[in-house]
Order: sequence, then structure tokens, then C-alpha cells
Amino acid sequence: MGGNCVSTSYSTKEPAPGPATPAQTPTTDKPGQISKNGKGWGHDTSICPDDPGYPPDSPGAEKELEWDGLQMGMNEHGSYMVLDKEEPELYNPPSRLRDEDETEDNGLCKRCKDSFERSFRPCLAKHNRLSQNPTCCQRFRYMFLCPPHGVLSRWLTLGLIAFLIWAVLWSITGSETLPGGNLFGLYVLIVCCFMGGWLIAKIYLPPLLGMLIAGFLLKNIPVINVAADIYPSWSMALRNIALVVILVKAGIGINATALKRLSGVCFRLAVFPCTLEACLVAAMAYGIIDFAWDWAFMLGFVIAAVSPAVVVPSMLLLQEKGYGTRKGIPTLAIASASCENVYAISAHGIVLGISFSTGNLIFNIFRGPLEMIIGVTFGVLAGLLLWYIPDVKQSAIAWKRFLLVLCGGLFALFGSKVIEFPGAGALGCLILAFVAAQGWQRNKEPVKKLVGIVWIFFEPILFGLIGAEVTLEYLNPSLIGFGILIIGVGVTFRVAIAGISVQWAGLNFKERLFIALAWLPKATVQAAIGGIALDEARRLGAGEEAERQGEQLLTLAVLSIVITAPIGAIAIALGGPKFLQKSSGESDSGITEDHLSAAGSKKDVEACKEADAELQSPVEEKQGNSQENGKASTSEGDGQKPDQATEV
Repeated sequence: MGGNCVSTSYSTKEPAPGPATPAQTPTTDKPGQISKNGKGWGHDTSICPDDPGYPPDSPGAEKELEWDGLQMGMNEHGSYMVLDKEEPELYNPPSRLRDEDETEDNGLCKRCKDSFERSFRPCLAKHNRLSQNPTCCQRFRYMFLCPPHGVLSRWLTLGLIAFLIWAVLWSITGSETLPGGNLFGLYVLIVCCFMGGWLIAKIYLPPLLGMLIAGFLLKNIPVINVAADIYPSWSMALRNIALVVILVKAGIGINATALKRLSGVCFRLAVFPCTLEACLVAAMAYGIIDFAWDWAFMLGFVIAAVSPAVVVPSMLLLQEKGYGTRKGIPTLAIASASCENVYAISAHGIVLGISFSTGNLIFNIFRGPLEMIIGVTFGVLAGLLLWYIPDVKQSAIAWKRFLLVLCGGLFALFGSKVIEFPGAGALGCLILAFVAAQGWQRNKEPVKKLVGIVWIFFEPILFGLIGAEVTLEYLNPSLIGFGILIIGVGVTFRVAIAGISVQWAGLNFKERLFIALAWLPKATVQAAIGGIALDEARRLGAGEEAERQGEQLLTLAVLSIVITAPIGAIAIALGGPKFLQKSSGESDSGITEDHLSAAGSKKDVEACKEADAELQSPVEEKQGNSQENGKASTSEGDGQKPDQATEV
């Protein structure tokens, strides 16, 4: 038969008559259909014109054919075939037949798969579903069923990512990423700090506390002290980079209105607690541990500085949750902490210069104010430049602004050390981000999100390396008792003076108590400048007595980090929700938080409310008129929202 014939058989009980007539030949509605009646068959000669046996009334057709409808089906390959026939190859082209070898292989694979599922059925999650109220043992067992899923799958994924990153670093750097190498110690520190922060967060404590503990353990436990292999130059550079990231993030988030209103309070909070604590610690060091007056004041200004690395992230977290934003408390703490660092570092540099007689005494005295002027000038000029570069019509403007502000902050911090004015760097970085954000207005949010993403990576680096700076070999047991006494008395008076410094800032007792507790933690300055005096004494050959006092100074600086950093971080994290009021967006009168933070007195608040009432009055009149015409809602109070009233 021809290649285009349909596989259909046809028959008739009567001999084929002569040529069919239209009256005797039934027709079909569609070409290729065969219909049967008692007298003959209709056909379409276009279906199989080369077949002599088709149509049935042609001269070569069989006289006696029986109708035999064929049962068709579709195989696993999507092809049609004849089913249940003794010789299916007569009805189906060879290309549509299943290959015998392929059939055998598929059958073997299916049997192997079924056997595997039967053997490992107790280990498969799809055959061992949890009940509606499973016990802890059932949950634990289900977590380890195959394939990996849930929490186990997430941890396996993170572990695989960590391993592949290490493998890539090893393939590039070789021995540096093996045990004993610099990169190996740094990589293990970062991974362990991530895990430590996650574990501490599970018990509702700040993650930085877990990172500090992880860094401390990786430096001081003999078997796992991989942090001891990190190069000191790398450690200092990475800590400074991380500090720039958090200062840029803080500068972008500062509320300009609240800062302007609280500028006097910011100055008092930055100067008074630090000065009193430094003087008190110096007096106790002179009387108890026989420090000379110059070394005693160096110790005082090292210990008295608050840590922005602890205060700033904690305050930003509270600010994101809305705690204290109505009165600008996070802004006050962030700005005051940065200014206090500049003041403490400058004062320490002056005393250091006097002690070792390095440089001009008059110049050393005025170094502090000069560093502040340099930092403020650089930050303002660079921030104003970022108002106009890049222009708003450029593509990917958020990424460009992010790179410019971050690189500007890095240049400010590292460049200030090159010109030997290190106190200007942190202040310049903070003011640069703050001034630039004022020009960007609402467009600063994408930049702030990008900085937040970078901070996720640098947060464990900063706190892990700060924790690794705490070395037990410098903790002289004979000095620890006196050190705890000196630090405890100094911190007590510091907290009291901090609470008094914000007395006239419009804060209630709980808010003043929170500010005082937030002024506890010490870490960044102590880790950065705690060993400068010892290094200077060894470099100049000042003698055994000077080196002894330098070691004791470093020991007390380390001890202050161990005691105050965890306590301060916990106090901020737990005290913020308890002592600060949480802002909830708009007040009942439609005045936003920005209005209230901008108000400096009760008269300003009343003026804001009166202005808001005036804006709503035309809306109420319009609602009344529309109600009389039958177009308003049934309730007189239903109307436009506060933002719609503002547009009116």
C-alpha cells in the first residue's frame, strides 16, 4: 500500500458492483473518512491514489472484506501504535516500534529504582511524613531523612559555599589558606564569627557579643588559636575599613533636624564624661599602681573613650525599629560617640608627646582642635561635591554614589594617618556621609541599603578582630584586681556624668538612664591606641620602667574591653526597648515624626498642630457640601486621608 494510506480495513458482504453512482455511494463530511451503509462505501480518491485495492469498488479490490476496526494507542515515546495485535509491524511503521534493547534497559532501570526505594524507604522523607503534632524526637528524626531538607539543607548549603570559597582561595594562594597561613586564620575567624553572632542572636542578645567571644577564643585557646596567624598590619587595615563602613552608614542615617536641636547636648555628652573619667582614672592609677602622672593621664584617656564600633551598630538597629527616633536619641548617641573619640585620641596624643618629648609642645597642645578642623573641612567639602557628582540623569546612580562616599571615607581615614593627624579621619568620614545624604534627600535610601549589605560582611571582621586583640598574656594576675577597681569606679562616675549631661535635653528619666548605659562599652579606641605607648617606649629605648608601665597600660586597656564591651552591648540591646518610646509613624492629628523631631519647644508642636488643622478644614467643608448633594458617604467623618488633605 502507499505510504500515505490510513491504517483502516473495510469490507462488504456483497460483490462489488460496477461504478458507483452518486445515489448509491454514501459520502463523507471530511476527506479520509470511511462511512458504511447497506449499499456501498463513500471514499476520497485523494487519500491513496496509487493503491490498486482502494477504493473497494475499483477493479483490483477484494470482493469479500470484513470491517475490522483497529485499536490504537500511544507508547511512552509519544507515538501512536496498534495495540493487542499478533503482527503489529503490519500496521505500524518500523520507526514507531519500541526498540527491544531500549525496552529491556528501561525495564531494568525501573526495577533498580523500585528496589532502591524499597530498600531505603525508611530513610526517605516522602514516605515518612510528620504527623500534625509531632514530638521533638520525631522532628529530629525527620530532619535527617533524605533528600536533605529544611534546616539541615540550609546548613549544608552554607557549608558547601564556605568550602568552595576556601577551595578557590587555596587554588589561588596555595599555602596562605592552609593551617598556619594568614588567609586561613582570617577566613576561619570570619566564619566562626558569623556562627557566634547567629548563636548569640538566638538568645536575644546582640550578635556582636558572639563575634567578640569568637575572636577572643580563636586567639587565646592553644589548639584553635588560628587568629594568632593573622598579620597585625592586615588586622589593623581591615578593622579600619570596617570602621569606615559603619561610620558611613551612621552618617547617612543621621537626622539633621534632631542634630541641630541637640548640638549643645552632643558637645556636653562628648566632653564631660570622658574628661571626668580620664581624670579620675589618672588619679587612681597614680595612687594605687604607682604610675607617673604622664602615664596616668595616657591611661585615663585610653580607657575613657567610648567605642563607636559597639554604640553605632546598636543605635542603628534601634533606629530601624523606631525606638527613640522621636526625640533623636540614636542620632545624639552616634554623633557624640564620634566626637568623643576625636577628643580622647587627641588628648592621648598630646600627653604622649609631652611624655616622650616628641615634637613641639605648643603644636601638640593644639593638635586636637586642628584635627577637628581638618576633619570637618574635608567632610563638608567632599559631601558638597557629591551633591552634584554624579548628576541625577546618569544610570546606576545609587551604585556610583555608594562607591564615591565609601572611597571618600576610606581616603579620609587612611589619609589622615599619612599626614599624621589620625583624629581627623573618623570625623571627616562621618561628616562626609552626613553632608552628602542631606543633598540626596530621599534618594539616599538605595545608597544606605548598599552600605548595609557591605556591613553584613565587615561586621564579623570588625568585632572578631577586636576580640582577637584581647591577649591573655598581657593580663597580669597581680594587676587584674586593681584594674577592675579602677575601671569600675571610673565607669560608675562616667555613667552618672553622662546622665547629668543630657539633663536639659527634654528627655525623661528612662531615656537619660538609657543614654548613660549606652556610654559604657569600650573597644575600638582601646584596641587601636592601647599599645602605642608601649611601642613608643621600646622604639626610643626609654628604659625598663617605661616599658613596665606600657605593659600595664595595655593590660588595663584589654581588661576594659573584656569587662565593658559585653555589658554595654547587652545594656543597649535590652534597655532600648524598655526605656525608649517606639514611634508608630503618624500621630492622631496627622503630624509625622519629622514634624515632632523638628519642633524645638511646645510652641512649635502647637504650631504644627494648628497648621495641620488648617489644612484639614477645607476638606471638612468639601465633605459637608458633598453630603448635602447626596454624593458624600453616610458618615460625616469619612473623607480623605491625611496625605490627601495635605495635597488640598
